[in-house]
Amino acid sequence: MNTILRKSILGIAGLAFTGGVFAGPVAAHAVDTTQAAKLDSAALIPHGVQGTQSRIDLNDEQTANVKAIIAATKKAGMDERAAVVSIATALQESKLENLGHLGDRNDHDSQGLFQQRPSSGWGTVEQITDPEYSTTAFLKGLKQVDGWRDMPLTVAAQTVQVSAYPDHYAQWEQQAADLVAEHWNS
Repeated sequence: MNTILRKSILGIAGLAFTGGVFAGPVAAHAVDTTQAAKLDSAALIPHGVQGTQSRIDLNDEQTANVKAIIAATKKAGMDERAAVVSIATALQESKLENLGHLGDRNDHDSQGLFQQRPSSGWGTVEQITDPEYSTTAFLKGLKQVDGWRDMPLTVAAQTVQVSAYPDHYAQWEQQAADLVAEHWNS
């Protein structure tokens, strides 16, 4: 009986060792994946977020607009950080809703995801209410901002948008980065 007990204990110890050998690399890989995700987050938000962050739940239309902004960013040959700046800007300007003319509630003649104005040369109403066109127009402006990658998001966005509320873009940076991380490769 003593021999059977000893063989059982040795057998269990052997299984535990073997399981550890095979599980070891899997556990190590899981740690690497977590650190890779942190590196991606650092690339999306290289300057850290500024101030209190806001967040909204998105409906299907808003999610489709996120995907359209990402697609236009890729088509323009720009990176994930450009998509973060674009999405944060659209979150501030329209909550990612492709707004038409709002009548008395309209800010001048601002329309679309980025609240661009035909009278300011952003394009026609039909163009600025097209998500691909309006994103491309925003990105064209962003490309013209020297050092935009080295600026806090709100400064880069404000330089393009020239908003009456220049600091408001910052509050959307974390949600914008989360959306880019979620949808960039989808």
